[in-house]
Amino acid sequence: MILIAILVGTLAAGIGSVWLAALLSFGVLARYTQHMLSLAAGALLATAFMHLLPEAFESKASPDNLFAALLVGLVFFFLLDKAELYHHGHEHHDRQISAGHHEHSHGHSHTAKSGSWAVLTGDSVHAFGDGILIASAFVADMRLGVITALAVLAHEIPHHMGDLVVLRQTSSNRRAALVKVSMAGAVTAIGGLAGYWLVELLQDYLPFFLVAASSSFVYVALADLIPQLQTRLSARETVAQICWLLCGIAMVTLVSGLAHGH
Repeated sequence: MILIAILVGTLAAGIGSVWLAALLSFGVLARYTQHMLSLAAGALLATAFMHLLPEAFESKASPDNLFAALLVGLVFFFLLDKAELYHHGHEHHDRQISAGHHEHSHGHSHTAKSGSWAVLTGDSVHAFGDGILIASAFVADMRLGVITALAVLAHEIPHHMGDLVVLRQTSSNRRAALVKVSMAGAVTAIGGLAGYWLVELLQDYLPFFLVAASSSFVYVALADLIPQLQTRLSARETVAQICWLLCGIAMVTLVSGLAHGH
C-alpha cells in the first residue's frame, strides 16, 4: 500500500507540475514569449538560492563538501558546454565564413542547445531528490506523504515554467519540450522507488543531489539566459525585463515559503 502511494504521489508531483506549468507557459503567458526569458532566469536563480541550497545547508553535511560539490557542478556544466562547442563548432565554420555570417549567431544557437541539456540534467537530479523526500514522508506517515507530494508539486510549477522557456529556445515544438521536461519529472518516481528501498542510505546523499541540481540552474541562468537579456533596450522595455525577472524570483520564493510552512 505504501509503495503504491509513493508511486502515485511521485508521478503526480513530478509530471503533474510539468503539465500545470505548460498550461500557464503555453496558454495564459504564451503572448509574453519575449519576457519569459526574464521570468525563467529569475525562477531558476530563485529555485537554486532560495530553495535548494538553503535546504542542502540545513542538513548535517559539511558546508565545505557542499560548496565543493557546487563548484564541481558548475565546472562540469562549463565543460559540457565546451564539449558541445568542440563537437559542433567545426560543422558550420566554413559555411559561415563563406556566407559572411557573424559567428555570434552560431554561438547563440549553441548556447541554447547546451543550456537545454544542462536544465534537463539538473531537473532529473532534482526530481530524483524530490522522489526520495516524498518516499521518506510516506514511510513516516501516509498523511505527511500526501502533504509533501502536494508541496513538491506546487513549488515545482514556477521552476518548470522556466525550464520550458529554456527548451523552447532550441525548438519551436511545444510538444517536444513538454515531453522532455515530463521525462525528467518522471525521474521523481525512480527516486521514490529508490527512497522506499534505500531511504536510510540515500538520505545522507540528499543534500548533494540538491547542490548538483542547483549548479545546473545557476549555470544556465548566468551563462545562457542572463547574457541574452544584456541588450540595449528602451527604458520601458528595460523596466518590463526587470519586473519579469523579479516575478520569477517572487513566484518561487512565495511558493517555496508556503510549502515549507506546511
